[in-house]
Amino acid sequence: MTLAVPSKRFQRLRRVTGAALSGWRRVGTQAEFYGKTLMSIPDALVNYRTEVWRLIAQMGLGAGALAVVGGTVAIVGFLTVTTGALVAVQGYNQLASVGFEALTGFASAFFNVRLIVPGTTSVALSATVGAGATAQIGAMRINEEIDALEVIGIRSITYLTSTRVIAGTIVVIPLYCVAVMMAFLAARLGTTVIYGQGSGVYDHYFNTFLNPTDLIWSFFQVVAITVVIMLVHTYYGFTASGGPAGVGEAVGRAVRTSMVIAAVEIVFISLAVYGQSGNFDLAG
Repeated sequence: MTLAVPSKRFQRLRRVTGAALSGWRRVGTQAEFYGKTLMSIPDALVNYRTEVWRLIAQMGLGAGALAVVGGTVAIVGFLTVTTGALVAVQGYNQLASVGFEALTGFASAFFNVRLIVPGTTSVALSATVGAGATAQIGAMRINEEIDALEVIGIRSITYLTSTRVIAGTIVVIPLYCVAVMMAFLAARLGTTVIYGQGSGVYDHYFNTFLNPTDLIWSFFQVVAITVVIMLVHTYYGFTASGGPAGVGEAVGRAVRTSMVIAAVEIVFISLAVYGQSGNFDLAG
């Protein structure tokens, strides 16, 4: 008796189905990990306060080579200075081409708060704090240090991931203050000093269109982005495998995933907050 050989079409269908099911399993595994991490936050605040404080200092001021340049604060400040200066360059020139260069202050108050600074901060957090968390936890995984923590009775998810989510959320608040101020300062100096626009004109339109509600929503937006970034990076570090090369691959995947998710999150939060009325009043 001979067995029928499956057709090529059946084999292709089985491969496609297996890949789809494997993808859904990965989504379920990640969702379970994120749920455990968030549910363990109260435990981390009660039992691992020292680790939380250590991580706050490390994330804010940096460690090793990163501390030499001033840590994450200096990196985020430099990036937002460049993006704020681009607002001055592009905004002034484009508005001057239609005779409305006085509205450069409006461009700074409107676009920096709603789009540019949140996006720039998310990239900086993913490339510095997030990548560092993935590398640290991944190195512990391949060296079997996470298994050793479990053996001595330390809850690894709480100790390694929940504490980093807490620390990242706390660090991003003053970090974002620095980012917003540097973006505003760079846009103002670029417009008034380099292009010679009167400071009174710039300040008038900037103060007219700068809505405090937008700043508050912007802070909530960045906090939400930070939580997602830390969850993604800690997951890829926690599940790293394959030696040092595997840790490097995990960092790359985590950075790509967190940047894509952060961009999508900015779009959806912006639609939810500004999608109907836009929270914008034209005045002058």
